[in-house]
Amino acid sequence: MTGPVETTTSSLDELRVRPNALARHYSAFRVDERLLLTGHSHQAWPDVAFEGQKEAWLDAAEHADGKWDSVAHKVERVSEGYRTLMGGCAGDMTLDTNTHSLVVRFLSALPLRERPRIVTTDGEFHTIRRQLDRLVEEGLEVVKVPAKPVHTLAERVAEEVDDRTAAAMISSVLFTTGLVVPHLDAVARACERQGAEMLVDSYHSLGVVPFSLEGMERAFVVGGGYKYLQLGEGNCALRVPPDCTLRPAVTGWFSEFAELADERVPGRVAYGTGPARFAGSTYDPTSAYRGAAVLDFFVEQGLTADFLRTVSLHQVGLLERTFLKLALDPATIRLESEVDADARGGFLALTADDAGGLFDRLLQRGVRTDYRGDVLRFGPAPYHCDEQLVEAISMLGEVVDG
Repeated sequence: MTGPVETTTSSLDELRVRPNALARHYSAFRVDERLLLTGHSHQAWPDVAFEGQKEAWLDAAEHADGKWDSVAHKVERVSEGYRTLMGGCAGDMTLDTNTHSLVVRFLSALPLRERPRIVTTDGEFHTIRRQLDRLVEEGLEVVKVPAKPVHTLAERVAEEVDDRTAAAMISSVLFTTGLVVPHLDAVARACERQGAEMLVDSYHSLGVVPFSLEGMERAFVVGGGYKYLQLGEGNCALRVPPDCTLRPAVTGWFSEFAELADERVPGRVAYGTGPARFAGSTYDPTSAYRGAAVLDFFVEQGLTADFLRTVSLHQVGLLERTFLKLALDPATIRLESEVDADARGGFLALTADDAGGLFDRLLQRGVRTDYRGDVLRFGPAPYHCDEQLVEAISMLGEVVDG
């Protein structure tokens, strides 16, 4: 069983100094020794995550096929964790190992013969971007609204939703720039008027920007814990609005594993109730044990959505201020989006023609970042102290000047 974790709710001041008050709980990842600035992609896992993985193995050894009763409790814990992170929303929470599986099932449930049109943006993560691009080759009409400028993005997406639209698919925070997409409720209203569905990719919100479904209660929401939530791989979720009757064409046998719908029609596939409607099939449940252990750790450490936002605003703000003080040649590297702090998500995105080269040179100096095209990204995490963040940006200055 996972051992107890000492509860030490930290203040922002205790996280700013060295040693950071949380860092000791991440001894395996050595976060106090390394400059891991990939927090928007892969945060370190707390040590309790390993205890969760061991518990999964031991339950399998003890109970064999009977382990699934224990797994169900872990799944419920992870589901409730997502529900809390999504503002305590109503509806069903279906878990799977990745968001792509969930998005595919969502797409397969849409009436694409009658409504062969999807409205999205050109700033979506590859989960949505690649799948929709492939479906375009098969005849699906996909409208990609330019992500810039972000402050009008939701309204421009809403304007494209018509009576031929099956769904609008949009992120709450853009994965390349880290900018928050405001006014998502405008998309929700447009979808409701036209009878279309709405799917929000909340992956870059959960755990760093408080997320709420207010004004878009009928939206589907996909998210995962590989990034800010420190849950590791295999912990993703699809929030399905209450009383959903859609029938995904891509459907796993776990939908029959739960209680089937009361009405049986010969020759027609029945679906399980609740989370089973969009369920897949057999998976490795280790991720659920790890996820449950980390979510409990977050509660024990007082890492609520609001506190994590406070930490993120400070850390990303510190990265930004330190970068601007370097006064580097904007022809080499620049901050394109000088916006209010509340408009940023959990990382700082810098534009550079040689983003890949800068990434390599930083890595040689022990600073792990990542890049997408010409965007170099610095992603802090709650276990970083201020000194580490300043050091990382100072290293950037050295590799640019060198």
